[in-house]
Amino acid sequence: MSTLTPPRPRTGGRSTPRGSFVLRLGERYSLLVRPRTLLVALVLLVVSAAALVVSVSVGDYEIPLAAVPAAIAGVGERLDVFFVQGVRLPRALTALGVGAALGLAGAVFQSLSRNALGSPDIIGFTSGAATGAVAVILLVGGGRLMVSLGAVAGGLLTAGVVYLLAMKNGVHGYRLVLVGIGISAMLTAVRDYLLTRADLTDAMGAQIWMIGSLNARGWPEVVAVGVSLALLGPVLLYLGARLRFMELGDDTARALGVDTQAVQVGALAAASALTGAAIAVSGPIGFVALAAPQLARRLTRTGGTTFVGAALMGAALLAVADLVALRALAPTQLPVGVVTAVIGGSYLIWLLYTDWRRGRA
Repeated sequence: MSTLTPPRPRTGGRSTPRGSFVLRLGERYSLLVRPRTLLVALVLLVVSAAALVVSVSVGDYEIPLAAVPAAIAGVGERLDVFFVQGVRLPRALTALGVGAALGLAGAVFQSLSRNALGSPDIIGFTSGAATGAVAVILLVGGGRLMVSLGAVAGGLLTAGVVYLLAMKNGVHGYRLVLVGIGISAMLTAVRDYLLTRADLTDAMGAQIWMIGSLNARGWPEVVAVGVSLALLGPVLLYLGARLRFMELGDDTARALGVDTQAVQVGALAAASALTGAAIAVSGPIGFVALAAPQLARRLTRTGGTTFVGAALMGAALLAVADLVALRALAPTQLPVGVVTAVIGGSYLIWLLYTDWRRGRA
């Protein structure tokens, strides 16, 4: 929504983009505010809120929209309160949290790789987290906490391997993407092998989890993804200004005083942990991390990655996708990963087509 940047010295010419203004934050920092970005953020917040309200209202037991606020507050008809607070609201909040986490993590990976395809889905971090969780499910038989730890550990381990293999005089975008794709293919093979060696019941449970679903998600999942965002979100937003400098080139960033290698390692670790935490809650939901940063960037028309915008876009995308999964084939509920795959796959085809038309692919 806004970018934290060191204040620029005053010159006789225009120092801010047209239509923008600067808020001074002390002597060292200033906040560049873009009205269009604020408007897009407001629209995304409204879309997310509308999707949440509709999600807790519709179902086999219909709740009037006018009664939803009271039910959320815990007053009103007993059945309304039960379905809203006990069943539907936790699922809707989980969708918003997971979407925001994936959108923010995707923005960080795309900024690091300087590539629209540099999302955790494509370059292996989602596969690493999913493989770690599946290994815990099939080999250890652990509960929710163990699966969550396995997903986070798998994501961090994959990030470390990809970073070490891609590092040569710094991490370059094309190398990070290519190494990540190779690691992702290897991890997929490991995951498939584990499935072939598991009992049929365990394998079916793991396969259902791998599709990506928000069914039966409750308040523990809301707390888990909320804590992850609260701890890792500020770290990534703090590193966001430095990542924006690095999008200008490592040499330029170093000339501006940015420790590029430290920022790369810190951002990669935090974004990988956030991806693992989101996947631990919902399973590997695809394409949200790929599409959200690009859509936010196109709507705000900013020259670089917008991290807050990507998080808001991810939350809105997954909330709407979950609503579609709930009601598209009612009373049958689709896994939300199926819906995001259709939406994200279509977006990826369009992205590649437009790049081909422009001679960049």
